[in-house]
Amino acid sequence: MRMEGRLFLDVRKRMFRNDEILLTDEVGYVAMADFKVEKTSTPTPADQRRVLMEDPKFGRVFTDHMAVIRYTEEKGWHDAKVMPRQPLQIDPASTVLHYGQEIFEGLKAYRAKDGAISLFRPEANAARFAASARRLSMAELPEELFLGAIEALLQVDREWVPSGQDKSLYLRPFMISNEVFLGVKAASEYLFIVLASPVGGYFGGSGGIPVWVSETYTRAAPGGTGEAKCGGNYASSLLPQREAAENGCSQVLFLDARERRFIDEMGGMNVMFVRKDGSVVTPPLGGTILRGITRDSILKLGRHMGLTMVEEPLDINDIFAAAASGEITEAFACGTAAVISPIGEFRRESGTVAFGDGTTEGPVTKRLRQALCGLQRGTEEDPFKWVYPVQA
Repeated sequence: MRMEGRLFLDVRKRMFRNDEILLTDEVGYVAMADFKVEKTSTPTPADQRRVLMEDPKFGRVFTDHMAVIRYTEEKGWHDAKVMPRQPLQIDPASTVLHYGQEIFEGLKAYRAKDGAISLFRPEANAARFAASARRLSMAELPEELFLGAIEALLQVDREWVPSGQDKSLYLRPFMISNEVFLGVKAASEYLFIVLASPVGGYFGGSGGIPVWVSETYTRAAPGGTGEAKCGGNYASSLLPQREAAENGCSQVLFLDARERRFIDEMGGMNVMFVRKDGSVVTPPLGGTILRGITRDSILKLGRHMGLTMVEEPLDINDIFAAAASGEITEAFACGTAAVISPIGEFRRESGTVAFGDGTTEGPVTKRLRQALCGLQRGTEEDPFKWVYPVQA
């Protein structure tokens, strides 16, 4: 069968300006790409699917299908399809295996109480995906194809979208270079794929997580790829993440590469702090920190709620001192996977400092988390028009 028609997502023009993800006022539907659909001959039985979705470990369970689009310089983007999820067949000389041209995104589909499915700011993910492609000198996927691939996959695998608190369908769009060539140059062939995985919470439990402050390793340097969502940034975080685990921590926090004292971001998410006056502060963007969509949403949502939201450089020594004195009372991680997760303490070679009592979620963190989750799941009013329904 073939899926034709319109993409039932309210698509707006996207752009970046300075440190903001912006939308213009031009709103309209875009034509959905003509995705050929090849359904699996061995779908997961409904009872087995329900068991898998009861308590899914993050990123361990996958739906039956994936969306795929190919690119060559001669044809451009073509051969769009939804097909059974299966191993890829690539040549051992494919350029992604040697030169690392690879980017990805992460977003979620949510099921409301009435069974309706929606996405949260997918156009921002599409814009960031295009920006990452530019930085890695890869072919840019048109945003309507990015969104169309997600829509097409959800139409086929919509029964995999779980219901219930903290559950969602995590979507992983990614692109790799697959030209068969051993030479350092931008590839001329690419493969774009969307995978889907039902998930629960990223961190187990509701208490504050311990975070290791890496004073040896850095994540990104000015002029590098810190702002791009590429696999290499995460590969370089794995050794310091192991160091964090060895010190009993769930995550690692990186400092800037130049002076090794200003907070950058965590291994897989952004970070924010709450001062005793109730204001929220986070490091500013500047090329080394990923433009987190959850981060951007929290800043805008917090201001809408009447909170003072501040972006300014944060010295790690000042943070330790402010947490010890009670000037900073809360800290939390934020990202698509983590949503908003409280941080209990920072640890480093010279000592440990707790935020609040180090175990419970602070009031401002809780207020922001409930407001954001309410928006994402359609239980709260959406003044920003961030939530996009997926047509049944």
